[in-house]
Amino acid sequence: MSKQKRRDPLKVMVVCTIVLALLTVGTWAAGTMLTNFRRARLTSLIEDVQATNQQLEQEYHLALAEFERERAAANGANLQWPTQKPEGWDVIDLTNYPLENPYTVSLSRADAMHGGLLLVNEWHSRPDDFDDSVMTSIFTYAGDRRTNFGVQNSSQRLHPAAIEAVISALTDAKALGLEHYVINYAYRSYDDQDKLFQEQMQKIQETYKDRYTGDALIARAKRDVNYPGTSEFNTGMSVTLYLYEKGNDEINKQSFSTSQQGVWLYENSWKYGMIFRFPGADFPLVGVSDKTYKTGVSVKLNCYRYVGKAHAAVMHHLDLCLEEYIEYLQEHPHIAVFEDGTLKYEIVRQYIGDNTPSFTIEVTQRARNYSSSLDNMGGVVTVMEY
Repeated sequence: MSKQKRRDPLKVMVVCTIVLALLTVGTWAAGTMLTNFRRARLTSLIEDVQATNQQLEQEYHLALAEFERERAAANGANLQWPTQKPEGWDVIDLTNYPLENPYTVSLSRADAMHGGLLLVNEWHSRPDDFDDSVMTSIFTYAGDRRTNFGVQNSSQRLHPAAIEAVISALTDAKALGLEHYVINYAYRSYDDQDKLFQEQMQKIQETYKDRYTGDALIARAKRDVNYPGTSEFNTGMSVTLYLYEKGNDEINKQSFSTSQQGVWLYENSWKYGMIFRFPGADFPLVGVSDKTYKTGVSVKLNCYRYVGKAHAAVMHHLDLCLEEYIEYLQEHPHIAVFEDGTLKYEIVRQYIGDNTPSFTIEVTQRARNYSSSLDNMGGVVTVMEY
């Protein structure tokens, strides 16, 4: 039987140590290579993701810009303008923004005299060059549409634009079952107003004898009757109304302002380009703001004034009387009016001075229509419709 050769323990230990060292080095080297591979792979993936995200972001911004361009084209707004409300009516100030692609139009005072915004009150007399030849018989103009309302006097006249607005409003009212409207006051010429004023002064003299004379007599008469040329009825844009049906006391005794007919007209007249001219404290309805300090008229008149749909919309939604609105335009000479996020009107006021025979205005080429009006405070106001 052969003898096994004894192994040297020291040599075995050395060999094992070397093997372990080699294994350790190999494992470390393999681990390092794997780590470096994974790191390189991760870096590559991150770079790919970043590149993809950057591309997607660029595509998003391009798509957003295109969307904004389409939206702007759809609602007419310039992207640089202040943001408008997406719902309801909104008026934004564009005083620091010029008109886009404007062109100039030459106008005369006569062209803009009857645009609807001419202010006539105690402090602003009707211009001396006012031409009333355009005033038309309401009775004749309305024709068959007179069945929708009554006219107290067949000789009453009004500006055709105002007549059309009244007819449209009262026709729609009748369709809702609201009838028996009657026009009692309309246009008065300067001579008509002067006659009324002279009669009032004579009445005061007869009543108070010599108590009032000269300027004091004129001032006393002004309490009840407007001085010639300062009456709202001298504009040809205003009417007053009441309710009447022959033999129907229930209708005839109603207060117009609080009747269903009066409430409907007050709440909806702006849609037809008309405003309630002389708001007082809780008149014509409870909650109405007192504007008598601006209008100078405290008498309760159911007076409606045609100003045009654009101006009426702004005045209605900002709760402005005519005097306040013109002051508003003096402070904000360029505004835009939106309905449900869509541009409806641009309105621009420019100062031209009093009695300027002719002048030029700017109109944007984007507008489908425009109209201008003197405001009797040295300005001309232009409405551009979209």
